[in-house]
Amino acid sequence: MTSAYEIKKQLCDIGRRIYQNGFVAANDGNFSYKVGPNEFYCTPTGVSKGFMTPDMILKVDGQGNLLEPNAKYRISSEFKMHLRVYQERPDVNAVVHAHPPVATAHAVCGLPLDAMIMPEVIIFLGEVPLTKYGTPSTMEIPEAISDALKDHDAVLLQNHGALSVGVDLTQAYFRMETLEYWAKVSLYAKQIGGMQELTCEQIERLIEIRKQMKLPGRHPGCARCSHRGTDQCHCKLPEEKASCTACNTASAPAANDKDALVKEITRKVLAAMK
Repeated sequence: MTSAYEIKKQLCDIGRRIYQNGFVAANDGNFSYKVGPNEFYCTPTGVSKGFMTPDMILKVDGQGNLLEPNAKYRISSEFKMHLRVYQERPDVNAVVHAHPPVATAHAVCGLPLDAMIMPEVIIFLGEVPLTKYGTPSTMEIPEAISDALKDHDAVLLQNHGALSVGVDLTQAYFRMETLEYWAKVSLYAKQIGGMQELTCEQIERLIEIRKQMKLPGRHPGCARCSHRGTDQCHCKLPEEKASCTACNTASAPAANDKDALVKEITRKVLAAMK
């Protein structure tokens, strides 16, 4: 069994990694770890997460009351968000909230991370949705993330940052790291020339690998690509989607496409009559 001191040290270690990777600035961010049905260790407010020591870590109950006296430090007002996670997800024992810059830029622009471009991300994380904006320290953010948590282990908080969860602190942290790496690759790919997304069939093979690995957590893909049979199907390039055989569906062309098709048919018919 992990001792209280080891848990506190691990929270400090996660803080250093988060800070050194530039996922937070100044005193931003907060992390927590569940040790019992109504007992949690969490990081204090007003302290740089890169310079924490075990004596700063707080032990609290589900109402945010201190279970161990600590006159110097206070609990973060955003611990409400952590509590909602633990209420919604009994399988979760750790929560990491940070502001990784590229992922947060996506959140500021109103863009979820949903481009299926990297096998590792598809297997270990899946799509990362964007939750609606909530005022920090209020119940608006816990309410905003509630639905997304049912099928996702990481979310983007609109105009705010990101949240990741796991069975332990290491997994929750690695999901935050994966999220930011994915955001960077997506950004670079757009700048270089555009992303080449995997097909629904390729995505479903990766999801099957995830099932075989018996990874803990939730995955939005579940058993199949969430884009299969929709307008967001990845199986073909945009101009080819009307006959997407991998999805076994026929996507209806847009109005502009219909007009262009009519013009092209007319041109060919007239040319043949000459």
